[in-house]
Amino acid sequence: MKNNKLNFLIAAGLILMAASARIINHEMHLYNLAPVAALGLFSGAVIKDKRYAFVFAILAQFIGDVYIGLFTPWQGFYGIEQVLVYAALILVTVLGSRMGKPSALKVFGYTIAGSTIFFLISNFGIWLSIQLGGIDILHYGKGFTGLMNTYIAAIPFFRNTLLGDMAGAVLLFGAYALLQKALSGKMQKAEA
Repeated sequence: MKNNKLNFLIAAGLILMAASARIINHEMHLYNLAPVAALGLFSGAVIKDKRYAFVFAILAQFIGDVYIGLFTPWQGFYGIEQVLVYAALILVTVLGSRMGKPSALKVFGYTIAGSTIFFLISNFGIWLSIQLGGIDILHYGKGFTGLMNTYIAAIPFFRNTLLGDMAGAVLLFGAYALLQKALSGKMQKAEA
């Protein structure tokens, strides 16, 4: 097996594990603790064929949404807010594709940036939904005041987002590096 195929399989397996983490966190009511931005960063940084990087990131989010829609009382798919959640994930994947060779400091900085992008865009989607006539069940309001209320109310969730992404980034990038090293070494021994 070529090294590129090995890297692809390692990355795909880790991405599927991150998708399952989103489902588990939802079931445990640990909202926003899933490594969504970390998943996009990892896909963008590690998968060389960028078509697959975007597919993996979107697929992981989609699997979680399907599960939530089918097996929980929550809606898995909803309005414009969700479109912006997927848009945020795509932007974070683009950010990851610009990372270059991952290092601990780069992963840390990119994770903070990715979490922030995800926070800003996904919460903008909530505000936009209200502006377009969606139900304002939390009474954020309209206009600039409503936008600020939306972001302020989401700050506690941002903490979980950042924690989930930091943990996810450490696990994804760390496990990838370790598995890549271990399996490459075994392949070299087998070829010798």
